[in-house]
This record gives sequence, C-alpha cells and structure tokens, in this order.
Amino acid sequence: MKLALKQKLAQKRRWRVRRKVIGSAERPRLSVRFSQRHIHAQVIDDRAGRTLAAASTQAKDLRDQKLKPNAAGAIALGQRLASTAKAAGVTAVVFDRGGRRFHGCVKAFADAARAAGLQF
Repeated sequence: MKLALKQKLAQKRRWRVRRKVIGSAERPRLSVRFSQRHIHAQVIDDRAGRTLAAASTQAKDLRDQKLKPNAAGAIALGQRLASTAKAAGVTAVVFDRGGRRFHGCVKAFADAARAAGLQF
C-alpha cells in the first residue's frame, strides 16, 4: 500500500515536469533517469517522436567501467551524453529531471553535460 502511494506521487511529479518541458527540433529534451543500478539519459525531439542521442551505464563500452548511479557515475555519463549529442548536431537542450530534485546526482549530471558543451 505504501509503495503504491510513493509510486503514484512520483508519477505525478514526473507529469508535472513534463507539462512544462517539451523538446523540439531546435531544443530537444534531455531526459535523465536513475534506477537502483543504472543511469539512462536521452536527447528527445518530442514533436517528431525521435531519440536523437542516448547514453546509458549499460552500454557495451561503459560496462567495464562499472559506473554506479551516484555522482561519479552521473558525471561520467553526462560527459558521454554531451559528446554523443554534439556529434548528432545538438547544442542546446531543455532539461527534464524526471520528477527528481535538482541536487546530488541530477545536478552532477547536468553540470557535467554543461561543462562538456551542452547549453541549458
């Protein structure tokens, strides 16, 4: 019962953020998700319904680094996603924090992506 309530409230937070954050071709949405074991990030053009760039700690070349969903892993993945997005021609994005507070791992990811050249 308590878990169902927590999940329901988390979904409401995600929806609240997504009402305001919409990706376009000029400024796609940078979505980040932290699970218990991995980090997933995508650059999405919502109007076309396409993923322009993606990075995850489950990628073949990142598996051997044993990245965890903590601040250090978020920094490494943020830099990786920024380089992938720039290679796809994306320079400016809107940040979708996925209903999480902007501190800790989420802030570390965002700061690393900014330092690597993405604008948001």
